[in-house]
Amino acid sequence: MTGGRRWASMLALGSAVIVGAVAFGWPLFLRPESSASPLQAPIVLALVLALVLSVVLAELVAGGLDVKALAMLGVLAAVGSILRPLSAGTAGFELVFFLLILAGRVFGASFGFALGVITLFTSALLTSGVGPWLPYQMLAAGFVGLFAGWLPRPPTGGRAAGRVELVLLAGYGMVSAFAYGWLMDFSFWPFALGDGTQLSFDPSATPLQNLHRFVLFNLATSMGWNLGRALTNAVVILLVGAPLLRLLRRTARRAAFVTASPAAEWPPTEPGSARRPAASSVPDHNPALPEVLPTRRAGNTGP
Repeated sequence: MTGGRRWASMLALGSAVIVGAVAFGWPLFLRPESSASPLQAPIVLALVLALVLSVVLAELVAGGLDVKALAMLGVLAAVGSILRPLSAGTAGFELVFFLLILAGRVFGASFGFALGVITLFTSALLTSGVGPWLPYQMLAAGFVGLFAGWLPRPPTGGRAAGRVELVLLAGYGMVSAFAYGWLMDFSFWPFALGDGTQLSFDPSATPLQNLHRFVLFNLATSMGWNLGRALTNAVVILLVGAPLLRLLRRTARRAAFVTASPAAEWPPTEPGSARRPAASSVPDHNPALPEVLPTRRAGNTGP
């Protein structure tokens, strides 16, 4: 990927993060005297979210995701769409998020973000789960895969590095599970309880006061679900994370998702392929040397 495309990708993902922060965090900053209405803001932000997702997906196609990578994106999205209704989310038991984390880790932040968005969208179509909450689910799941691709890389080599990576991903799985639950709760909390409780959203309160109310609301209603989701992510990643990481990385190498440099294109990696001589072994043509005329055939007496 060239420098310009890399900056375009970072700009698109940064725009998605900013729009997502506004989409989820608007209740903390909405004032009664503002012209926006709490009932209109989610609709407007959902439209903006759709535009940002379109920009991100378009940049993914133009920035290095070839046909093979798009096929892998479709396969993993299909697997995630099947895993989600199978787990059903009972008591927070959801099997879709560990796949987003591992894929984002191997294929990068852009791939993880796109996989999270597409997986939640297609699974909603399969389970008739389309509703006003769907754009928020898509964005929150996209963030799970996106930040997995931005996790620090531990030192490579040896089994110790592999164990460190698994522990890192399991810890991230727990943190991202709570973050996903908090974001989803925050998306409907202003409209959930009305105006008559101590846990309700108050447009006249300060952001810190509303945040305190939300923390109490989340602890009272969703702590068990978030904890179940976090434990599911950590346990599944520790159990099957190592073989799945090897499988995904082997697939990425064989599919050559990363564009190879000209020096790395040869020799071919497939067995039985003809080898191309190295560039250094072929002498360059020197224009200063006289050109050799073709040798005359025997019996030719002409001039």
